[in-house]
Amino acid sequence: MNSIIKPQLTNEKSLKTLVENRTLYALDKCELNVFETHQAASQVPLTFGDLVVTSMVRGKKIMQLDDDPSFTYLPGETVIVPPNVTMKIDFPEASFYTPTQCIALAIDHEHIARTLEFLNYKYPREGKNSWELKMNDYFFYNTAELTEVINKLMFVCMDNNQMKDVIADLTLQELLVRLIQLQHRNMLEVDAKENHGKNAITFTVNYIKENVLNKITIEELCKLACMSKATFYRVFKRELGMSPNEFLILERIKIAKKFIRETSVSINQIAYEVGFEDVNYFCRTFRKLEQISPTQYRLLHNGIA
Repeated sequence: MNSIIKPQLTNEKSLKTLVENRTLYALDKCELNVFETHQAASQVPLTFGDLVVTSMVRGKKIMQLDDDPSFTYLPGETVIVPPNVTMKIDFPEASFYTPTQCIALAIDHEHIARTLEFLNYKYPREGKNSWELKMNDYFFYNTAELTEVINKLMFVCMDNNQMKDVIADLTLQELLVRLIQLQHRNMLEVDAKENHGKNAITFTVNYIKENVLNKITIEELCKLACMSKATFYRVFKRELGMSPNEFLILERIKIAKKFIRETSVSINQIAYEVGFEDVNYFCRTFRKLEQISPTQYRLLHNGIA
């Protein structure tokens, strides 16, 4: 689980309200809101005029966007909320001793439009589709890259650096790129599953997923994509936000997590089953991606030692 850095909780005497107490850090192209709730509440409405990137930091919420089904919102997760869409939020477990805390980063719509225009001009995608931020693909599990850029933005917003608006503008571009790449990765994975690949990258994504437990070489993938190694790496990373090797490792870790949750097979055996020849490397990689060890992950989910 990649969690956002926890801002310091507001002193009890400084709280303006116990439900969604707000601390605001305003910049030129964005504003960072830190919300805290210190008592149970339900159906609390919250609406922003700009697109908002929210990340859960502490505790648990039940959230609903417009008429979509409600969902549990936990640390390690990020949700984007379109402009003028009302969030309806329940806080079933919030208390003075177990408060919830969530950040909401509102981003100026013109800055988003300029970033998309820049991406489409400078880094056009394969095929006829353009880069865009989709409003119906709004839920993400935090990746290391997404967590890093959100933490960087929080630091910039809270800092007193005279150049923080400039730094924030550049970091906002990176945040938007990361979100678009995550959405595009989701789309490619769905397309690979449903259509077995309409283009070279989708085809290779599908091939990796179907052969993830087998030995896969970059040379093999390049041949399937009909691209040189340099071109394949460049296009793959631009489309998915990670290299082919990183995507393969991520897919193997996903399967490892399923084995760890659902079986009592030893961690060493699982490492070999999902294609890792070195157990220590598997454990280091797992901890890097999930922020806990494989053994801790098993204990957290089902208590199997």
